[in-house]
Amino acid sequence: MMSFASFCIILVSLLMVGVSVLVTINLNRIISGIEDQSEAAVTIKDGIDKSAREKLQEQIEGLPNVASVTFYSKDEAWENMKSDMSDEQQDLFRYADENPLPDTFRVTVKDIKLMSDTSMQIETFDNVDSVKSPTQFADVLVSIKNILSIIMTAVITALIVVCLIIISNTTRASVFARRKEINIMKYVGATNTFIRIPFFIEGMIVGVVAAAAALLLTQFAYTSVYNIFKNDMKLWTVLGVDNLYPFSKMFLKVTVSYLVSGAFIGAIGTSISAGKHLKV
Repeated sequence: MMSFASFCIILVSLLMVGVSVLVTINLNRIISGIEDQSEAAVTIKDGIDKSAREKLQEQIEGLPNVASVTFYSKDEAWENMKSDMSDEQQDLFRYADENPLPDTFRVTVKDIKLMSDTSMQIETFDNVDSVKSPTQFADVLVSIKNILSIIMTAVITALIVVCLIIISNTTRASVFARRKEINIMKYVGATNTFIRIPFFIEGMIVGVVAAAAALLLTQFAYTSVYNIFKNDMKLWTVLGVDNLYPFSKMFLKVTVSYLVSGAFIGAIGTSISAGKHLKV
């Protein structure tokens, strides 16, 4: 019964900590995905030739915080805008002689925290009419990411401490139930190492079995939630939740982490607890 209790405690502990870590990893990935979609729109002055435009693009690409620069012609923008219009709205522009939209560059930055500084640098270049960037949104994202990191770190740390205390008490109770057998073995001349080894092996086996069960439960729960976000709720794709980690990419790391943690906690916890009853 005490071994089964140790199994359940290690199982629940690994589940709580493991799920918390996986949630934290995916939250950071979601926010990073939203950050990657944040672009600055650089409006080009009318009337410049192709060589001047290409020179401006090279200047923007040369900035250290710029990840990519994509040219978005006014003709392409005009066609895309008309495709989103109703027939009545298109009639209003049917007799327009010129395309009222400007040529633009779509600039993606490497570090969203430096979005404002990068926009100011681009504004200093020749042939740049204006730069529009979501600097306030970028600041909000950075703040949310920092707050989430602090909260999740505190939660995971608290869970680890609580789990270690519970596991320690459970393994101690498991060994306490067999304290008489330990005392008898000591009286007949068994060495401390000889007594510790069975407890060490038993704790390791219990930890590995608990880790395997926790791995299966984690995989089932994670895959179910992942399929819901990936297939059944298209709205989440718009919000940037389409880049969650599939469990297959994390399977090896999660498996090794669970098995090593379970074996270590079970073996060391039981062995240490047994040591307290070796003095007779």
